[in-house]
Amino acid sequence: MKQVVQNYKSGELAVLDVPVPGCKPGGVLVRSAYSLISTGTELMKVSEAGMSMLGKARSRPDQVAKVMQSVAVNGVPATYRKVMGKLDSWTPLGYSLCGVVEQVGAGVDDVKVGDLVACAGNEHALHAELNWVPKNLYAPVPDGLEPRHAAFGTVGSIALQGVRQGESRLGETALVIGLGLIGQLVVQLLTASGVRVVGVDPDPARCALAERLGAAACGDPESAAVEGAVAELTGGHGVDQVYLAAGGSSNQPVELAARLCRDRGRVVDIGKCRLDLPWNAYYEKELDVRFSRSYGPGRYDPEYELEGRDYPIGYVRWTERRNLACFLDLVARGSVDVEPLVSHVADFGDAVETYRSLKEGELKAVAVLFRYPGLDAEAEGAAAPEVTVPAVRPPAATARQRPARASGNPVRLAFVGAGNYATSMLLPHLARRDGVELAAVVTTTALSAANARRKFGFAEATTDLDTVLGDDTVDAVFVVTRHSSHAELTRKALLAGKAVFVEKPLALTGDELAGVLAAVEESGNDRIQVGFNRRFAPLLREAKARFGARTGPASLRYLVNAGGLAHGSWYLQQGTEGSRFAGEGGHFIDTASWLLDADPVSVYAVTTPGNEDLQVVLGYPDGSTATISYVTTGSPGFPKETLDLVADGRVLRLDDFVRASVYGRRKWVSSRLPKARDKGQSAELAAFVKAVRSGGPMPVPLESLAATTAATLAVRTGLASGLPVTLAAAR
Repeated sequence: MKQVVQNYKSGELAVLDVPVPGCKPGGVLVRSAYSLISTGTELMKVSEAGMSMLGKARSRPDQVAKVMQSVAVNGVPATYRKVMGKLDSWTPLGYSLCGVVEQVGAGVDDVKVGDLVACAGNEHALHAELNWVPKNLYAPVPDGLEPRHAAFGTVGSIALQGVRQGESRLGETALVIGLGLIGQLVVQLLTASGVRVVGVDPDPARCALAERLGAAACGDPESAAVEGAVAELTGGHGVDQVYLAAGGSSNQPVELAARLCRDRGRVVDIGKCRLDLPWNAYYEKELDVRFSRSYGPGRYDPEYELEGRDYPIGYVRWTERRNLACFLDLVARGSVDVEPLVSHVADFGDAVETYRSLKEGELKAVAVLFRYPGLDAEAEGAAAPEVTVPAVRPPAATARQRPARASGNPVRLAFVGAGNYATSMLLPHLARRDGVELAAVVTTTALSAANARRKFGFAEATTDLDTVLGDDTVDAVFVVTRHSSHAELTRKALLAGKAVFVEKPLALTGDELAGVLAAVEESGNDRIQVGFNRRFAPLLREAKARFGARTGPASLRYLVNAGGLAHGSWYLQQGTEGSRFAGEGGHFIDTASWLLDADPVSVYAVTTPGNEDLQVVLGYPDGSTATISYVTTGSPGFPKETLDLVADGRVLRLDDFVRASVYGRRKWVSSRLPKARDKGQSAELAAFVKAVRSGGPMPVPLESLAATTAATLAVRTGLASGLPVTLAAAR
């Protein structure tokens, strides 16, 4: 299929061939009929991509702050690779469309194949021929509403949420500053609510359009006519509410809002304009400044948007989906007319030229629609063509350890998942390694597969996992997806006879771990490695060698200054993805066990009330103990990982994989010169590829991988009971 994409580093726009997204449970696969270009938000993104690196930094100071924080934690080289990897990738455009349901995922019962739906979301309603859309981000289109009009659903929801934040009342007067796409919709929504509207925009054509759609008067912000109209309509008191629907760097909109708003009026920010509030003006009138967050409640909440968990209507009347359905109903009943806003309809294949014309000002438009081929876009509820789903290849029950590769034959690898970790920490090492061929990348979203194929040279990009698992020429499969899918994907790959490299965690529950081990037993295939890379870090390996063998028990302390998570991080989805420690904790348990040359036999865990700070004490067969302090409340300026190992009159010290030292009869200290943090990914991958090529043992015994996973899972059990957990019983 085809999709509109942009490279944020170079600014290049393209219509790219990408794999068809998979139809996951909890959502539907939608074939686009029309998608809407947001001439404000999208053109701002397109313009930013064309800036220099300095210009990009100036336009996004929030992202610059994140980069500086990453430098403090991960160092300059790792941060540079991560940032440049993100910049030099294809990114999607679009967030508002209408299309026909082509496939229905498990758990969806409110629509069927052939239904017309309006879709929302900058990850799900993209300018693409096909999109997978989760349940709470689509709404059925009312009978009689044309698909080209239903494509306005998302931007209409943004305008509707802004009006709700203004709490407009019948008979009030409002000022709308900025008469672009959102502003024009706000004018109509307010008029439909019985509110008299004055509009402000420097473009006379937009002012005339707003008056035609119901505004009482409109004019240039510098015009005395605007102030005169406000004075006449309000008896000189000023408007009850102001809606800021303008963009740009001028502070004029907020200053005008203060001048024309009544005492204790409301100012609602919908657009992205400068908000340098003149304190005296806002203080003296005690103005109520409010923000409108996108489509409505549920936005940026992954449990709502991705998992389909609706908010009870008695507590949250208007959610994203309810706003979407409400706006569609208003358009269907004629209360809002979007047809006059359509300035241009372009064929989807002309997308690049359309964006160029908009950016350079050749095309003056309020709203532009893309019309998609291969579908009768005007036929409501037209039946979609059937999708042929390949039969699942039965697992190879007799799979066994593969023999060594013939000399000169490359090791062929497939990746399932191509997210940030895979593309910044794994694939750069593999792409430049001799004797490795990147055979296929499998993702559920088409663009991530296409990006990985372009950047790293995969021979194939697809959304069909079963075909890849059934390819006898693929030697090993990398599972680099979200945590909840690791165990099942690993199990399937093992049964298909593949060597498997699975990022941590291997499993989130005891049943999942048992399922993986059962697959090993059933297939006879134990070719598995979990991404516990720290034991492969060169600095830590050298420190362990200099520390030497132990004769007595050891005491190990591991401080992990994990820090807080950004709002919206999928790590917060504990209901489906497990706790944060369940996802990350295996790293630190494996490192401790490797340093102590044994697997843990007991786990005791306590947590600090009110936050996620954990103290995990591991017991080992020889009496050694390891205490892992996993904290989220520390200073971001402090190193992320510090470790001390004490035994036999010696101390090993590791400072965040930058410096190490050993104190004994003789002191050893690694170089004090700053160096990049090497946490062992390259060496781990080299060891895995070597094992696959030679047919020799995996880098870490399966028993150790299972023990580390069981210990990680035992933390949750211990927290629930408040008692130590014996791992023999936990397994």
